[in-house]
Amino acid sequence: MQIDAVDQRIIALLVADARASYADIGTRVSLSAPAVKRRVDRLRATGVIRGFTAVVDPAAVGWTTEAFVELFCAGRTTPAQIGAAARRHPEVVGAYTVSGEADALVHLRAADISHLEEALERLRAEGFVTSTRSTIVLSRLVESPGVGPSS
Repeated sequence: MQIDAVDQRIIALLVADARASYADIGTRVSLSAPAVKRRVDRLRATGVIRGFTAVVDPAAVGWTTEAFVELFCAGRTTPAQIGAAARRHPEVVGAYTVSGEADALVHLRAADISHLEEALERLRAEGFVTSTRSTIVLSRLVESPGVGPSS
């Protein structure tokens, strides 16, 4: 599917505010509301836009402790196995295969250090994990919800 500059701007505006009206977006991209709706419908139908969601402030729900954990895995552990294991842990907010020494990088979020340690121990108990290396986040400096410029 071809995505033009207008589609990219619509996507960026929806990432910034998924509740923006088609009329508001249309004003920003110089299209009518029905034209924006047609484009959004096409982007959804082709899988470019997979859904709309609420972005929750972790501090508001009390999960303010986070860490990035490098996973080192046994033998021929597949990305699918790592992904399935990551989905079993509610503290996992992201999991990625990576280049370098580690096989994967997992982003954990928890209520406090004790909760984080509990989550880490459960993750380490996955049968394919041979070792981990953790880095605790001290502060968030930049956080971006999506892709591209929103202007």
